[in-house]
Amino acid sequence: MSSDPKPAEEGLDRKLLAIASVVVLGAIMSILDTTVVNVAINTLARDFDTELSTIQWIVTGYTLALATVIPITGWAADRFGTKRLYLLAIALFVAGSALCGAAWSAESLIFFRVLQGLGGGMLLPAGMTILTRAAGPQRVGRVMAIIGIPMMLGPIFGPILGGWLVDDFSWRWIFFINLPIGVVALFLTLRILPTDEPQPSEKFDTLGLALLSPGLALAIYGLAESGSEGGFGHAIVIVPMLIGFALLIAFVFHALRTPHALIDLRLFKNRTYAVAAGTLMLMIISVFGAMLLLPLYLQAVRGESAFDSGLLLAPQGIGAMIAMPIAGQLADKTGIGKLVVPGLIVLGLTFVGLTQLTGDTSYWTLSAILFFQGVGMGFTMMPLMTGALQTLRKVQVARASTSLNIIQQVGASIGTAVMSVILTVALSDRLAEAGAGGGSAESGLGGAAGQNLPLAVRDTMTGAFTHTFWWATALVIPALLAAFLLPRRKPAPIEDEEGDGTAAPILMHA
Repeated sequence: MSSDPKPAEEGLDRKLLAIASVVVLGAIMSILDTTVVNVAINTLARDFDTELSTIQWIVTGYTLALATVIPITGWAADRFGTKRLYLLAIALFVAGSALCGAAWSAESLIFFRVLQGLGGGMLLPAGMTILTRAAGPQRVGRVMAIIGIPMMLGPIFGPILGGWLVDDFSWRWIFFINLPIGVVALFLTLRILPTDEPQPSEKFDTLGLALLSPGLALAIYGLAESGSEGGFGHAIVIVPMLIGFALLIAFVFHALRTPHALIDLRLFKNRTYAVAAGTLMLMIISVFGAMLLLPLYLQAVRGESAFDSGLLLAPQGIGAMIAMPIAGQLADKTGIGKLVVPGLIVLGLTFVGLTQLTGDTSYWTLSAILFFQGVGMGFTMMPLMTGALQTLRKVQVARASTSLNIIQQVGASIGTAVMSVILTVALSDRLAEAGAGGGSAESGLGGAAGQNLPLAVRDTMTGAFTHTFWWATALVIPALLAAFLLPRRKPAPIEDEEGDGTAAPILMHA
């Protein structure tokens, strides 16, 4: 009897590695899909003859769907079983991918991206739940290192893969490529993953979901529409925003009075958690908004292909890949304030660097800026998420992890919406002043670009991008000020006899 656990403790057996391979396939699909699309934005705007403020919803809608479904996953795993849930997630993701590839309009593509996001949002948390249960506490760190591989490589190879598919095949293949991977994942899931029995736990917060999800969607929709409408003084902007904010306020009151709310707002009474979560939100808005802008600058202003744009963005992923493991180790040894403050300073300086871009900035200079931006992200994102959990009781960690995941996805949605609005307005105003293209942002995005444009138009468009990067820089400043409130010493361990201390997985979508 005593010798049975030894193999599990000593290494990763074949059965566990097989389970890990199934989860990695799901992770690859989900993580790559958050990065391959950005390089296709310019092509999609041109092919569907639509505005940036509309086409950016293929990114915003996807991340909003992720934010909606993440808190449902834990409850659904208990209610229906992890294997059934994982099969459903893959099936939804594959069906959404197929429909996205067959989309006939911008509106249909946005709708199908939401469907795809509902599946993608369940893939990682459900997969990690399966993996952590199979590994047990003794091996969880080693199996998480396996999952970390696609998380690290996704931001590097995603844009390159997306660019290659857009240039040499069609933008439709950035979605169709998921089909063979998904079919293999479905087959392996049926063959390899053990069937578990559903274990219904707490009642699901249906009212919370009904308030939170539409509230976020309507608020961000109104914000995004302000770009195409040229300001906030329009009913199509004001009405959705007011309804959205009213629903969000109602959710706050509901969550504070409900024991098992979708998001546990009582966590924000913990100062370290509240500061870390707020800092993370501001940083995510800034970074993810910039991740939408950079491929557009490279394609619309510099005339680069989607593939070359992906290659030029790789230094950012390399910087994050190098910095993140180092920051993770240091976060276990020291106060996160000592890591996050320098990380945000580096991040802010790189955004200042992006505000100095011209129509012919050296790509060596741009690569250096993006590399250090990745380093700044690595020393900010992971320590913030780790530090937010360090001062919580063990029974709070699972819900706190879920809340941080939602904050990350909502921040990404807000970032893409806000930055696309600012860029659209800046392009329209500056092109109108210069007498280029009748003041339409679409005369630059989705049309003739880069080397085919007159130098004066390229400089005008670059000015719109640098103006938008100043806004991204401005968001880093309050994040930095908040970061000075973070602990500069590692907090003492929190003793808690309740629960087993199992944390929900911390997901990082790039």
